[in-house]
Amino acid sequence: QKVWELEVGELLTNGWGDGPRTTPTVADGKVYALGGKGNLVCADARTGKKIWDIHMVKDLDGKVPGWGYTESVLIDEGRVICTPGGKGGAIAALDAKSGKILWRSKEFTEPAQYSSPIVINHGGKRQYVQLVMKKLVGIDAKNGKVVWTSDWPGKVAVIPTPIYSDGHVYISSGYGIGCKLVELTSSGAKDVYDNKIMKNHHGGVIKIGDYVYGYSDGYGWVCQNFKTGELVWNEKKALGKGAIAYADGRLYCLGEGDGRVILIEATPKGWNPQGEFTISPQTQKRNPKGKVWTHPVIANGKMYLRDQELIFCYDIKM
Repeated sequence: QKVWELEVGELLTNGWGDGPRTTPTVADGKVYALGGKGNLVCADARTGKKIWDIHMVKDLDGKVPGWGYTESVLIDEGRVICTPGGKGGAIAALDAKSGKILWRSKEFTEPAQYSSPIVINHGGKRQYVQLVMKKLVGIDAKNGKVVWTSDWPGKVAVIPTPIYSDGHVYISSGYGIGCKLVELTSSGAKDVYDNKIMKNHHGGVIKIGDYVYGYSDGYGWVCQNFKTGELVWNEKKALGKGAIAYADGRLYCLGEGDGRVILIEATPKGWNPQGEFTISPQTQKRNPKGKVWTHPVIANGKMYLRDQELIFCYDIKM
């Protein structure tokens, strides 16, 4: 049942499907939604009434990436952290209540890509970590100054969100690039490993314990040792490329081509399926070439899946 609706801004259109690319962020009774062309809107989560809006290009001197803005903005300590990209500063902090610009990362002016920022606390400093095409960066949360950077040979598109754990940052990209683990030091950042075990396009990677799980181009579904980068196991045949989510010790793997969902144990012992089903019905709008590129969402014992036109809710209480 529809509760309310609000127009975010100009519709982004291209050959891969029209409409927004981002997931709205909800915090403190407000919802923050970013349109593909750069309209960022803050609204009351209960009523849908618009509180403020700002434009990533017109107001923040950004440039729309080729497939549109896709990040989910980060809400942290009263700040909205977003990535307009460009000469005014790749990353911006806005006041969450008013939309007022608090700072820009003037030292860091790389173009925006498709990853979402994360917040970390390291060495007594709160930082925002973001991945763009050629750099991984840590930004001081208070003032937008660069704390550290690490080079990255991204090409075409950089999409998965970085993972932080115990003083280390893990990143991955598709298009043949691979993955890297960076150790944060008192003087910056240094590489721990850099390999092609996990070449994750956009289905996401998840760290559970000492292992990272996700789909890797060429390897299939992969379990990788987070600390060493070594391949633990991989499965090519059971399910094609797709997205991943985690809940209650299990991984929910969604195949982008056929809409199959397979439940597996989150274990380094191997691919151990616990059950599967196929999304039904499936919209004809995406056939025969369209893909299911959304990620499974799990909350309160239910799993939500979305095709190009249809949304599904499944009861997964154990």
